[in-house]
Amino acid sequence: MRRFQRRLRSQYRRLGSVLILLGLVSAPMAFATEIQVGRYATVRALPTQEQVQLLSAIVNVVFPTSVTTVGQAMHYLLELSGYRLADEAAASPARAALLKLPLPQGHPALGPMPLRTALETLAGPAFRLIEDPLHRLISLERCIRPAI
Repeated sequence: MRRFQRRLRSQYRRLGSVLILLGLVSAPMAFATEIQVGRYATVRALPTQEQVQLLSAIVNVVFPTSVTTVGQAMHYLLELSGYRLADEAAASPARAALLKLPLPQGHPALGPMPLRTALETLAGPAFRLIEDPLHRLISLERCIRPAI
């Protein structure tokens, strides 16, 4: 009986050693997406939502006094986003008229809000934002209200 107990204990020790080694080997793999940036701090090595979806980046902007039209404000917002407004030739005449309108008094500062929301705010409820992620183009389409 004692012999059996000794054998059982030695098997448990081996099993415990194997589990500890397995835990030590697999632990770095479980946190492979984390990078240590300080003694006690780590960060995930993955892109943020704003880096993946560029129009979801949070903007908080105060337009300079030189920005006086809706079009200038949109260009200003898109300047660092990687997106640009589609050419006027590809857009409707209604969009051209919108971009020439003066910047509303309530819009000299926007945010904090996602870039998409800021562009939609500048365009107003009469326009819908159209995104071409392949070419990173933004355009506006006039909303057509159904006849009542």
